[in-house]
Amino acid sequence: MTKELKRVLYLEDEPHIAKVAMIAMQRFSDLEVLHCERGDAAVEAFGEFEPDLMVFDIMLPGMDGLQTYGEILNRYGIDRAPVVFMTAKAQTHEQERYMALGALGVIVKPFNAMSLGDHLKSLWASRELPMSA
Repeated sequence: MTKELKRVLYLEDEPHIAKVAMIAMQRFSDLEVLHCERGDAAVEAFGEFEPDLMVFDIMLPGMDGLQTYGEILNRYGIDRAPVVFMTAKAQTHEQERYMALGALGVIVKPFNAMSLGDHLKSLWASRELPMSA
């Protein structure tokens, strides 16, 4: 049996989007969520928080979501970690690029807040690499 999704590291710089997503993940899906507004903060938080899943916005000032994901892989000596990217950049070639980098999925903004948690849990359950409990 695979580990249940419980802890999410969420990277989003837009306060209104973050608030809606946090409510969706915490209240509607009973997930423990640590929200960071900057990539460097997410990198620092990763080791202590030990998330099951990362949900990262792509477009951020400074270190973007892709760079943040790469820095986490480099810093923590792992070659892949469960990540879902959220973006308004929804063109097929962009989504294919994110998936090729190892993403479990891509959620296009604007997203459906009522189904966000279920969508994340579905992506988590469908991942290819089994996670130890």
